[in-house]
Amino acid sequence: MLIRVASGPGEMRVALTDGDRLLDYALWRPDLPDGVGDLYRGRVNAHVPALGGTFVDLTDGQAGFLPDSEGAGSMTQGTALLVRVSRSAQGGKGVRLSLRGIPDPRAAEGPPTLLSRGAGPVERLAARWPDAPIVIDDPAVGARLPEGLHGRLERQPLAFDAETEVAAESLSDPTVALPGGMSATITPTPALVAIDMDGGHASMDRRPKQTAQFAANRAALPDLLHQLRLRNLSGAIVLDAAGLAVRKRRALAEPIEQALAADPLRPRFLGISALGLAEIVRPRIHPPLHELLDSVTGRLLRSLRQEVRACRGMQASLRPVTLCGGCDIVRLMRTFPGWGEDFTRLAARPLRIAIAPDLPPTGWRYDHD
Repeated sequence: MLIRVASGPGEMRVALTDGDRLLDYALWRPDLPDGVGDLYRGRVNAHVPALGGTFVDLTDGQAGFLPDSEGAGSMTQGTALLVRVSRSAQGGKGVRLSLRGIPDPRAAEGPPTLLSRGAGPVERLAARWPDAPIVIDDPAVGARLPEGLHGRLERQPLAFDAETEVAAESLSDPTVALPGGMSATITPTPALVAIDMDGGHASMDRRPKQTAQFAANRAALPDLLHQLRLRNLSGAIVLDAAGLAVRKRRALAEPIEQALAADPLRPRFLGISALGLAEIVRPRIHPPLHELLDSVTGRLLRSLRQEVRACRGMQASLRPVTLCGGCDIVRLMRTFPGWGEDFTRLAARPLRIAIAPDLPPTGWRYDHD
């Protein structure tokens, strides 16, 4: 078992591998942590009975939602409170708060402030797999990790081998190749995640159609449901099996439950609906991978990583690479100057930022003059 940390400007890709199999995956953006596990001294803003909870002011205009189920009891506006983030902001909703693990939540005085950060993805994996070495390709990673993990670090030229790189890149593709020539298309929506399986080569099986399709679906389910963990797909998930009558789909309950049992978040299988759709609920904690990848920040950081890769194939030079960007891109790069510093260190070429009036606010290009 290996924990691999591949560095890029502003972002590290974190993978847990066993041989050539990708077991877990996450993006780590130290300048933009998702907040899960953060401890705040907050201040009660308003209790909203219709929503079953209380809005709590945190810092920098941020607020979180504390459900009544946390047992905080009645609180007046302005009450200081210790709270911990239990779910990141995602899907257009703010952070979810909890009182669990806080002996005396009301033992707080003073203005809202961040008291401590929660663990990042490398720390979480390292705690779950205490004997796994941590492979890094950039010594700067060590400075961002607790000292207790330094003895587990192993430096290599590339933290991701070829198999891990291919597996990680495939997670941005909505189409998933599955055993037996099957495939599936994953479509996240604001309300749920829809997964459509396609029978592919199962139609060439000489056994009766329903027998062949059932066997193909059953064989493909472990790999498909593992994608929920790798892509961190959460909330309501519906799965449409390929080519099976509704009565036959109910027999997939056991293999679905077996495949979900390996997920540390313990998703729940709710059954097969009247339409024949398998219904699954997976806890929402960290942001789903597609939200991180498809944001302006995600696209920019991926582009910077690809540019670093291109520069590594060239001779080191003092001539800068110029990132010409629209106003939003330039603002991002100036807000987080460490991203440019990461680029210069990893690419062995300086990065210059320039505003380009001819580009849209979120557009960019590279000049190598």
